[in-house]
Amino acid sequence: MISVAVMAAAFMASSAASAGNDMLKFPIEGAMAANDAQARLGDSVKFYFAGQPTPAIASKIISDKTSQRTNGFGKSAEKACNYVFLSAMLQLQKRAQDIGADAVVNIVSNFNNVEFASATEFQCADGALMAGVALKGDFVKLAR
Repeated sequence: MISVAVMAAAFMASSAASAGNDMLKFPIEGAMAANDAQARLGDSVKFYFAGQPTPAIASKIISDKTSQRTNGFGKSAEKACNYVFLSAMLQLQKRAQDIGADAVVNIVSNFNNVEFASATEFQCADGALMAGVALKGDFVKLAR
């Protein structure tokens, strides 16, 4: 009985590890329309993805990244990825507020330190149990 339980646990661990390797792309616009994202993010910090025009920058404070995961069990890939995208954006916002930045520019997906730059899409690792979004950007003060 114990060997069956150990084999089942090993199978689930290997399945969960490999399941996270399914890299999917979703529209940023769709993620921002889901989960009340626009209202939850507000407008105290501006966000600009790679390739998007930005206002003049007064100073760059720091480059930083975030990696967030959520339970994907029983959810569609799109629903789980949109949810975890919002979590990652909220983390970028919190970091910006903590260091006095008013914008995050050059935002790219950065899963396992492999960048995917797009002005319209983000990358999400989706599996049967977990979904993850990793973002990286430059925290700046915009010129007034």
